[in-house]
Amino acid sequence: MAVVLRNLPSKTHQVEGRLRVREAPFAGARWHGDQGRRLTLRQMSYPSLQPQPQNVLTSYFWSGDAIRSRRVSDIVLSGTVDVPEPPARLLADWAREISSRMTLEPGDVEALPLARARARWPDYSHCVQAVADWASKLGLPGVLASSDVALMACRGARYHHDGEQYGGAAFCNLFLSEDKGQDVHFPSLGLRIPLTRGSVLIFDTCQPHGVIRRGSSGFDVDDFPPDQDCTQLFLTWELPVEAIHVRQALNVAFDIDLSTSLKVNEEQVRLNDERVNVCDKSGRWHRAD
Repeated sequence: MAVVLRNLPSKTHQVEGRLRVREAPFAGARWHGDQGRRLTLRQMSYPSLQPQPQNVLTSYFWSGDAIRSRRVSDIVLSGTVDVPEPPARLLADWAREISSRMTLEPGDVEALPLARARARWPDYSHCVQAVADWASKLGLPGVLASSDVALMACRGARYHHDGEQYGGAAFCNLFLSEDKGQDVHFPSLGLRIPLTRGSVLIFDTCQPHGVIRRGSSGFDVDDFPPDQDCTQLFLTWELPVEAIHVRQALNVAFDIDLSTSLKVNEEQVRLNDERVNVCDKSGRWHRAD
């Protein structure tokens, strides 16, 4: 098995750069020493529905008028960029919007009006440019310019995958909130990324993920009490996974199951030709209902 990390930090729970697990996407990883050294791996055991080396996790997504198949990437690109805190007036606007016009329960992820926010956000362009420069250094020049962007809010996030709606995309997320003791967790990869202002990551939409309390082992609504400010604000871009730079950066192989692509008529994720979904508390795969 091979694992490659770039720009490794000193703490194992902080991941910077690229994580690739080629043969065993659910193996545990431990690294030692300075940047660039290889990892020491510890094989983990999982229930039968968890992808193993001989198993295949496949996304079926709309490409034009046809369903196309592709490998689900096990690469997550992550880092931190220098972005200023949003203005106090804008933060107050967002707080009012969330409290008066939205029902943002623990685990929910909802969109906020971006056009209005941009008019009151002098550093918006700076934030976008910081992410664009970071992505360009990772071999993804110009990917944000042609991608849809949205402003989102969440109070934690239940584990989920987005392959039934965004199977043809990768997400690029820039987090705008201060450190609130929360991590983005990719349970299938054994990867946790601490969230703070400037945290940025690119990942496959079909990879199970959630936002959980730091130190917890899964999603729990009690970790996000109503009397605490647990809200995360972030910008998210939909990067077309078929774009040459995106597919290369995430090492995505296409058209790996032509026969099934001809049979299905909606976007989905399959494990060994069986449609699967994600447990919203643990992040584990299970058979779709």
